[in-house]
Amino acid sequence: MRREPLVVGLFLLMVAGVAAQRGASVYPDLIPLPAGFGPEGIATGNGSAFYVGAALGSDPRVLGQILAGDLRTGAFSQLVAPTGRPALGIKFDPRSNLLFVAGGPSGTGAVYDAASGAEVAFYQFRPASPFPPPPPPTTFINDVIVTRDAAYFTDSFVPVLYRVALGRRHEPSDQFEEIPLPAAVFGAGPGPRANGIAADPSGKYLIIDQTSAGQLYRIDTATYNVVPIELTGGDVLNADGLLLDGKTLYVVQNADNRVAVVELSPDFLSGAITRYIVEPFASNGATKVPTTIAEFGDALYAVTGGFALPAPDFVVRMRK
Repeated sequence: MRREPLVVGLFLLMVAGVAAQRGASVYPDLIPLPAGFGPEGIATGNGSAFYVGAALGSDPRVLGQILAGDLRTGAFSQLVAPTGRPALGIKFDPRSNLLFVAGGPSGTGAVYDAASGAEVAFYQFRPASPFPPPPPPTTFINDVIVTRDAAYFTDSFVPVLYRVALGRRHEPSDQFEEIPLPAAVFGAGPGPRANGIAADPSGKYLIIDQTSAGQLYRIDTATYNVVPIELTGGDVLNADGLLLDGKTLYVVQNADNRVAVVELSPDFLSGAITRYIVEPFASNGATKVPTTIAEFGDALYAVTGGFALPAPDFVVRMRK
């Protein structure tokens, strides 16, 4: 029998009890995660399932742990035991029931069975980097997106994308390839560069953000040509996780405690920021530093990133 950390069980009971008092039809606006967990990535799965990973929290004993939960009740439990490697960006592939996870300064990516938590693939993209600095990281596998035929991982300190091909049954290859990105854009400067990544449903285009410059880029997956997206109506400085819903792009701006809503052109080469989602971050001092974002129904869900007190961090529900 698998034994889970006591703190996870306590939080599960607490949140489930609150949800039961509210009624089964009410979705919690805040789901508290264990103190010291330090989430960075969130993904939604089948039904009302969600997944979060321990990235850079204050408790090293849970590093790399992945929790699976229910957005209806707020209850969660351990899916993947701590690995000692950070778990950052997470994406769920409903075709294979697999979770793709970026490994941050460990230089790795991993794929897990979303039902059992078993590791089905592992990639050492780069040698592990010391973190936190000094010295500055030499690699930081930050986020991942899954398309029809591949999974793409970003690296915030190396100007490349890592591509993992998917087979006919959507199973990941045991090999990967490096896709060079323009060094002038993604290979210079002291701060993180390539971070969040999204894709259109066809997989023809990727969209990635450059965190330090606050710029979005479109990448053609046939040619890997990189073109800046012209934005009006504001900025996306400190851009982190991305979510593309039709032609609407949601851009999490971590240090700004907001989500930019960008309406993109049909060719994804221009866009207008129409508004910013600032709640509950503006009114609730406990919900600071959102990092990545997912959606379920008519709501968006972000995680707060383990960088600001007070603990614990949260899964945060937002209205679109």
